[in-house]
Amino acid sequence: MSRQDDASNSAGTASTTGTDETTDTADDTETGAPDSLLRRAGEVSYKSVDAAEGLEKGVLVAAEHGAPNFALRRFTLDPGGSVPRHTNEIEHEQYVLEGEYVVGIDGTEYTVEAGDSLFVPAGVVHWYRNESNSRGAFLCAVPNGDDEIRLAENASTDEGTSTE
Repeated sequence: MSRQDDASNSAGTASTTGTDETTDTADDTETGAPDSLLRRAGEVSYKSVDAAEGLEKGVLVAAEHGAPNFALRRFTLDPGGSVPRHTNEIEHEQYVLEGEYVVGIDGTEYTVEAGDSLFVPAGVVHWYRNESNSRGAFLCAVPNGDDEIRLAENASTDEGTSTE
């Protein structure tokens, strides 16, 4: 049996042809679990992040796609781009996909490159700066829900304290 046949015959209605299909979902009503989802790269739109220079964000999977707990986002940071010092009310887990850039977390700067992973706790001041000649990109997983972003000049002066 081909992989395609196997996918179409198992637990749900999704099938994947590998061509021009849009988002595929599987009906998991028998188990009570959320529907599964496949989003193609071409379905993700990227938007500039207003408070940053040269940063774009694309939401890969989030609550609006049926993911009940987490959102997965992809960011790109252009050469010379930067994100100012800020805090978020939610934690961030990040994985560097490409490039080399500087990440500041709680007063310490790190040079990161493809394959590196980061954890930024909620409420901790952090920032990004791409001093290289190539674009940087990273995945960022966050819990679903509201997130208040505060620029550092508006954030608590105690950089290591959570705002939650």
